[in-house]
Amino acid sequence: MMASSDVDGRADGSLFSDQNPSELDALCPSPPGPSRPQRNYERIGGRTGTSFCQTLIHLLKGNIGTGLLGLPLAVKNAGLVLGPISLLVMGIIAVHCMKLLVKCSHHLSAKMNRPSMSYGEVMQYGMENVSWLRRHSRWGSRTVNLFLIITQMGFCCVYFVFLSDNVKQVVEAANATTFSCQVNHTNQTDVLIPSFDSRIYMLFFLPFFILLVFTPNLKYLAPLSLIANLVMTASLVLIYIYSLMNIPYPIDLPKVGRLKDYPLFFGTAIFAFEGIGVVLPLENKMQKPQRFTEVLYVGMGIVTFLYISLGTIGYMCFGEHIGGSITLNLPNCWTYQAVKLLYCFGILITFALQFYVPAEIIIPWVLAHVPERWEKPVDLLLRTFLVIITCALAILIPELDLVISLVGSFSSSFLALIFPPILEVLAFHTEGLSPLVIMKNLIISVVGMLGFFLGTYIAIVEIIARNNVKHQETFYTYMVQ
Repeated sequence: MMASSDVDGRADGSLFSDQNPSELDALCPSPPGPSRPQRNYERIGGRTGTSFCQTLIHLLKGNIGTGLLGLPLAVKNAGLVLGPISLLVMGIIAVHCMKLLVKCSHHLSAKMNRPSMSYGEVMQYGMENVSWLRRHSRWGSRTVNLFLIITQMGFCCVYFVFLSDNVKQVVEAANATTFSCQVNHTNQTDVLIPSFDSRIYMLFFLPFFILLVFTPNLKYLAPLSLIANLVMTASLVLIYIYSLMNIPYPIDLPKVGRLKDYPLFFGTAIFAFEGIGVVLPLENKMQKPQRFTEVLYVGMGIVTFLYISLGTIGYMCFGEHIGGSITLNLPNCWTYQAVKLLYCFGILITFALQFYVPAEIIIPWVLAHVPERWEKPVDLLLRTFLVIITCALAILIPELDLVISLVGSFSSSFLALIFPPILEVLAFHTEGLSPLVIMKNLIISVVGMLGFFLGTYIAIVEIIARNNVKHQETFYTYMVQ
């Protein structure tokens, strides 16, 4: 869920430059020595870089976030049997597409005599490999960067909604929250204290997010990021324990969900699996890049297991009442209220990392067109404006499950499913691809396009329907008063 490799965005003053930044570049900088263009081909190995375990941790970090917590509702939308099977199939396809991206990067890097490539560059040079697309090749990298911006801004919107929903729930239950967490739910608060609308909480978080993105260098957030990772891991362990201990028997849940809800499942699942942007930066920074395939299979195997297990267990535990995030279903005792707050802290820090990607693509282009003495104030104003935009979008759509599904369907599907198969055809069309490979790539891209159209459409329809219901309820309450 991070963008690709190193960039000096001011190099040519282009909004969508050939390269794009990543939070990995900030928190895990490139090894010292010659600049990238001066180095020997980096995948030979034998240089200073990240180890197997460090790369594995970064891969896990780049794929596990709020999407994981929304998967129990995704399984509900697909069904208790169809949901886990679909997650497994989607996991296999996502890993395959990641491998395709690495494969195309290797091939084009060797062909163009470049040490490494970002996602956008792979698309650009892949298009240059086709004669009738060559003159439009720069639009390849620009298109990839555009979807990276949309995806990362979408993640930031999800974080606003996630934080507001969870903190609102903690505040409303604070007066009646107990220290006893019994497995029979007797510790649940019967009457919640009315609180502000969740959108008020978003406005409350807004200045904190603005101050957070003013951080001049993400390296300063590295200690907080480490703490955030630890507390999020502890929170996930407690969520697993509670869900496993409270599965009701007999289990009477639909094996297959409603057909109209399946696109919502697709959007949430692809939102969770969209970690393809982290693949090339991780491989380029490995001490032994030839082992990256092992890291990819081990890491994504762990990720897929977590997704399937928590999605299935969470749905089995909470059934039809499962929320947009499983944290919203946890009991109102202080142990699990702390889980919500700790996870919120982790998401708060992660916001700055996700925001780094669109900011470092957009801001350098703007600064290239202003006088040097205005650079600092314009930089700060742009950061503030971008955070306000994400907050405004979250306020317009304060439905956590639908925001996740919309972001996943609209933008993540392109980066994770549609572009990689197209890239393989572009990069290897002169090498004699077999009809089976072409058919396989066509099927994956078509699945991605169907998910894009249907998932986006259904999510927007559901958002409109829920807003209408809320407006009717508000009008009815006003009339009664």
